[in-house]
Amino acid sequence: MTAKTGRIAVLADTSLQRHVLQQALLGNGYEVVLNSDPARLDDAALDACAADLWLVDLAQSEDSPLVERLLERVDTPVLFGEGHAPERHSEHYPRWERSLVAKLKRLVGDPSQAVGPSLEALLVEGQRPSRLELPQALAATPLQAGEPARQVWLLAASLGGPAAVKAFLDALPGGLPIGFLYAQHIDASFEAALPQAVGRHSQWHVNLVRPGDPVRCGEVVVVPIQRELTFAADGSMRLAERGWPEPYSPSIDQMMLNLAQQFGAQCGVIVFSGMGSDGSAAAAYVRRQGAPIWTQSADSCACPSMPDSLREGGYSAFSGDPRALAEALVRQLAEQYT
Repeated sequence: MTAKTGRIAVLADTSLQRHVLQQALLGNGYEVVLNSDPARLDDAALDACAADLWLVDLAQSEDSPLVERLLERVDTPVLFGEGHAPERHSEHYPRWERSLVAKLKRLVGDPSQAVGPSLEALLVEGQRPSRLELPQALAATPLQAGEPARQVWLLAASLGGPAAVKAFLDALPGGLPIGFLYAQHIDASFEAALPQAVGRHSQWHVNLVRPGDPVRCGEVVVVPIQRELTFAADGSMRLAERGWPEPYSPSIDQMMLNLAQQFGAQCGVIVFSGMGSDGSAAAAYVRRQGAPIWTQSADSCACPSMPDSLREGGYSAFSGDPRALAEALVRQLAEQYT
């Protein structure tokens, strides 16, 4: 599947449906080239529209001449919608969105595949950023790097994520008594390049997953793309035989559930730049376990849709740019050990 921004033409007969569809498409990286009430679309506009796919969502479509005309155009696929779209903050919205996005990815491609090529810019030698100081309360703790982490935070990202996560790790001092998991929407062929791309200036060791080993203090474990990451009763990492639930690989929702089930209040989630709303469906469960959810601020994101969805749902307890998120985490850990 080639990396591209699919051009989608939307036909819906209510203004609310057109608005929700447009927001969902743009938030997942697709280009909306037309968004119209079919009653206002004439033959000339239909013929002039250069779309990779027509998304049709009509209350009454059985006898529509327009739909018949679209189906006759064998060069462009037609996708009938997922039914009336739930409100964005509804508990049913994430499922509706996942179903729609899964179909779009199969038909016109996955915009998140642009993430992989963006790693090249992070591999170019640049100025080493300044790092936060390790507070004395943490420097004096007996915990050492390499010990199993009792507190594990998930770093979650999609489009724009590698640069944001790198900035966060660059600012973060070593010696903190925690470990990280890093779930990044990216093509599997770029998975091996993530550790060097995001960890090259950092004091943190960024590693691929090691089944049977725990997440350790001082390390960042890249969540695998093709197989679901779970935990044994003792907290060691396991790779399931199954893949992640569609349409995201890895699924941030599923990773959040797996992490919170294992670590409860001794985990946390930071959602960085990204498309769509992956993570929103699991957010309520994570919060009920007593775990915090933080988000990257919209003005510092390449694509704010994913953190925005958590803020709009009321799940984010703190927002800031990557350095501010690092500062907040250091401050919180220092308070815990004071």
